[in-house]
Amino acid sequence: MAADMNPPAAAPAFLAAHGWGGAEVVPLAGDASFRRYFRALDAGRSAVLMDSPPKLEDQRPFVELARWLTERGFRAPAILAEDPAEGLVLLEDFGDARLRETVDAAPESELRLYGDAVDVLIRLRDHPAAPVPAYDRSVYLREVMLLPEWYCPAIGLEVDVPGYRAAWEAVLGTVDGGEAVTVLRDYHAENLMLIEGEAETLGLLDFQDALAGHPAYDLVSLLQDARRDVSQALEEAMLDRYRRTTGVGEEFLDAYHVLGAQRNAKIVGIFARLWQRDGKPRYAALCPRVWRYLERDLAQPVLAPVAAWFDANIPAELRGDPMQVRA
Repeated sequence: MAADMNPPAAAPAFLAAHGWGGAEVVPLAGDASFRRYFRALDAGRSAVLMDSPPKLEDQRPFVELARWLTERGFRAPAILAEDPAEGLVLLEDFGDARLRETVDAAPESELRLYGDAVDVLIRLRDHPAAPVPAYDRSVYLREVMLLPEWYCPAIGLEVDVPGYRAAWEAVLGTVDGGEAVTVLRDYHAENLMLIEGEAETLGLLDFQDALAGHPAYDLVSLLQDARRDVSQALEEAMLDRYRRTTGVGEEFLDAYHVLGAQRNAKIVGIFARLWQRDGKPRYAALCPRVWRYLERDLAQPVLAPVAAWFDANIPAELRGDPMQVRA
């Protein structure tokens, strides 16, 4: 199902009311949610128009967290104008230089740019968490249930659901407690922008679902990227950078792998849902990479109960692209 990338009907009046009357509005991107993005072009200047249909997406978390981040020296897009009733927000345009394409075109920049991305997360530790909901055990459990709810039925597989939940209950104590930080939750190479003229600054996108939780989560999001292959060598180098700078110990590594498994199990379920429910088959094709990360985490001793459940319930040959597995 292709996304409708025609500008929303309210866009011309919204833009005119905020000094952008007559701007050309061109499609920019859609994402896994119901949000759509356009670029407004006018006499050599540009801005990004975010369309968040009010009945489907609440724009307020994005706007509020963008301002929270900016006030603390992080590079979120400036909010140029907003209309909550229409679900429209006009944002500063960071351009098109995403970290992903930059590194893919210049592999020699990978270590430096990923180091910069890790440093942003280290800086986030210096600030008390934003006023956002808690990322706690109840949320972790609700998210991991997406795998048996969507992936397993998609491939016609019946599994031991109570045993799955019990296995996660046995390992999630590893991430309980400790001081919470702001967890952006979609912190990866396609949501990090290189801003022209700001060589040492990374622009942040797609943080509207932020929660207050364990600092390892966004590190996992970056280093076990569902949309880009991250080598184990790079992952280990960045983990070492984070640990040397922050002084965290072995318990942090255990939490990292538990949250890695949690996130990857969730994503497998979400991608299966995006294929089956929302008609977005391109996400199903990303599942093999996510399974590889998940298996990397499951190899850690701290995840033995969860690994045992996977071994008993989902054979290796059924871990992949659900469209192909089902076929």
